[in-house]
Amino acid sequence: MPGITGIIGPGKHEDRRAELQQMIDCMMHESFYTKGAYVDDLYGFRVGWAVHQAPIAETMPFWNEPRDIGLIFSGENFPDPDEILSLRSKGHEVTPGSSDYLVHLYEESENAFFGKLNGRFSGVIIDLRHPRIVLFNDRYGLNRIYYAEDNDGFYFSSEAKSLLRVLPGLRRLDHRSLGEAFTLGCVLQDRTLFQDIGLLPGGSAWTFYPGVKARKSVYFRPDQWEGQDKLTGQAYYDKLKETWARILPRYLNGNAGVAVSLTGGQDSRMIMAWAKSAPGTLPCYTFGGPYRECRDVNLARRVAGICGQTHRVISVGSAFFAEFPSLADRTVYITDGTMDVSGSVELYVNRLAREIAPIRLSGNYGQEILQSFIAFRPKPIKEDIFQEDFRKALADAKRTYEDELGPNPLSFVAFKQVPWHHFSRLSLELSQLILRSPYLDNDLVALAYQAPTEDSETSRVQLRMIAEGNPALGGLPTDRGVLIKPVPFVTAFKRLVQQFTVNAEYAYDYGMPQWMAKIDSALKPLHAERIFLGRHKFAHFRLWYRDELSGFVKEVLLDPITLQRPFFKRRQLEKLVTEHLKGTGNHTLEIHRLLTAELLCRLFIAPKQG
Repeated sequence: MPGITGIIGPGKHEDRRAELQQMIDCMMHESFYTKGAYVDDLYGFRVGWAVHQAPIAETMPFWNEPRDIGLIFSGENFPDPDEILSLRSKGHEVTPGSSDYLVHLYEESENAFFGKLNGRFSGVIIDLRHPRIVLFNDRYGLNRIYYAEDNDGFYFSSEAKSLLRVLPGLRRLDHRSLGEAFTLGCVLQDRTLFQDIGLLPGGSAWTFYPGVKARKSVYFRPDQWEGQDKLTGQAYYDKLKETWARILPRYLNGNAGVAVSLTGGQDSRMIMAWAKSAPGTLPCYTFGGPYRECRDVNLARRVAGICGQTHRVISVGSAFFAEFPSLADRTVYITDGTMDVSGSVELYVNRLAREIAPIRLSGNYGQEILQSFIAFRPKPIKEDIFQEDFRKALADAKRTYEDELGPNPLSFVAFKQVPWHHFSRLSLELSQLILRSPYLDNDLVALAYQAPTEDSETSRVQLRMIAEGNPALGGLPTDRGVLIKPVPFVTAFKRLVQQFTVNAEYAYDYGMPQWMAKIDSALKPLHAERIFLGRHKFAHFRLWYRDELSGFVKEVLLDPITLQRPFFKRRQLEKLVTEHLKGTGNHTLEIHRLLTAELLCRLFIAPKQG
């Protein structure tokens, strides 16, 4: 994903500049990226950036009028419009559509600056008045900053691979973190997959003076929101409606072009209900699969039509299968191994989505924030394929997860689940386009802490919001058949049907029991997938690994190099792969994780030379 990188500390000027360039080049994943650098050899401040093509790359750092305060910024901030008006009234030059106002905001409100930021971002303040440099990130820690430090300096980057490029001694996997990746699909507690590489906690502002170690501070903690009083049901709804109507326009602005990724659920529909965009000005699209038009596509098309907007389907088909080996490799590389190879389908569809608009407005995190929905938990994985000493890491992952849950579900979701679990997919998406979601707006998340308990645990409030924003959308059932005004018996029956098809699709694909896999293999000529698959999901890796992608699975997992890894038992691994490829077993989750771990080792731990 585009971002920032740098080295803080002394060193031979030519060597440091060469290292910085290598770190920047690691993040240049696409031809439409642009890059730049700021180097101050006097103080040992060297910072680089890679961004989607935009004027921002050419004008950074942003400087104040005396040119003694500079800013390098990655991501997006969604300010209160009054803040920019106030800066202009004080004589500051602010470029429309640019982030350069932020340097003036820091100049005017240095102590309160970070608390005023609202979005997904990371950045560097260059303050030559003292002199010092401040490295910061958003309060959720979603715009990741990896770091490592030694006697020669402090190294940081939006991508771990930048650090590995210039510090090859860091190419060591952390077994505890790898165990969490296998069990949970992510690494916990602001650790990384690499032993001596850490993450800045969310809401960090670390200050560096020449020759002095970092002064590590945090400008935001969740308890600043946790202590708010709960609102009554109507008061909460009224406040939610006012907040949503006020913040949503921030996310619809974009000179480069904005499109909405629609599903059949409530989160993206709530955006459409209140967007109030003129017909034909807010294009929409939905991701679809190879078997049939799924319910998301059908409902999203109707939502777009009601709102007078165009709609396109981005389908996954034969072209995806042909590209899968390179897509899988790029998925692991771009995300530093945080996203497993199943994310290759996300890379594929988001690359096509960029052709519609470079900014994707999504309903991501809506259910998570408004309903405190916990989206990930430990998953059972076939442990007999692992060596005994590595099994301990799998068991430890479950205990660590339980310890991290804490008493407040919303705090777990916003400040742990979002930066730890959701980051992997986000980082992949951000490599292709700019992704926005209004559901992480500071004002909305702060308000979610005041929700009455009964409203925070159901979808009733969102359904009411949709119906009030656009009554026609309120009369359209969701992908699960939910309506704000259910028709007696009819709505309940339709919901049962939808839930049955959801469960049947899961059972036939990802969750198929081992005994049923053998039956399905015997009945393969009947193509039962045409009955069950594609009604709700557009990716179906159990069958794909067995059929279209079997050659890649066999080539990677049965390679002698893979079979000699210290984590696995060779015979059990060979048996697992053989069972899945024959169709006599379902090991989809294990294959996701195993392929990812092997590509991680090949790309980062022992990369090929030349």
